[in-house]
Amino acid sequence: MSKTNILVVEDESIVSKDIQHSLNKLGYNVVGAASTGEKALELARSERPDIVLMDIMLKGDMNGIETAEIIRNELAVPVVFLTAYADESTLSKAKVTEPYGYIIKPFKEIDLHTSIEMAIYKHGKEQEIIRERDLLYSIVENKEASADFIFVKSNSKLVKLKTADIFYIEALKDYVVIHTSDTRYTIHSTMKDIENKMGTAEFIRVHRSFIVRLDKIASIEFPNLTLEHDKKVIPIGGSYRDDLNNRIKMV
Repeated sequence: MSKTNILVVEDESIVSKDIQHSLNKLGYNVVGAASTGEKALELARSERPDIVLMDIMLKGDMNGIETAEIIRNELAVPVVFLTAYADESTLSKAKVTEPYGYIIKPFKEIDLHTSIEMAIYKHGKEQEIIRERDLLYSIVENKEASADFIFVKSNSKLVKLKTADIFYIEALKDYVVIHTSDTRYTIHSTMKDIENKMGTAEFIRVHRSFIVRLDKIASIEFPNLTLEHDKKVIPIGGSYRDDLNNRIKMV
């Protein structure tokens, strides 16, 4: 596993060196140290650290809060503030930059380690959500291209699933289970929501607990139908029977 790269921004030389020493002991990689906001921005842009430890009260034209805001907006790098000032006024100004934590000086190595790990984890989860959101937005914006597939969340990632591979969808309390020939995907949703998303061209609801793909039906013998492949028997609800009859081609 690669080491976490950290940029230290602290205008007190002795304190900065002490922090760097602690980070090295903890197994982190210090990619740079800055004593001003301007230098911090320069290093952040060139080194692209995984996280920035930022002293709030920097000397010079830019304080730590202003520097952190630019880093957040421009580079999307998480910032953890280092401060000896925990008053409400300072915290109110700092929280606008949406930091990933505060470390109050003086601090112990365990505080440093815990704050860094929590910030890295939180940032990673937020980036994952952003990627999923952007992917879903792109799907919505290009409906024709996505008509033949859906994305299913499985083990914290989105898996592309061809709708032609789906045999049936089953309700299971607060979840629904999407069945293909060899895989099951369990997601937190409702049958009504899934029914709307799948559409009515290829899928039909045949029971309050089942949606099937029309071209996967092998035979119908009321009150059940049988699917291809594994000969799965699906019940047909009385209120869904007429709709099924209208949707299939009979001779």
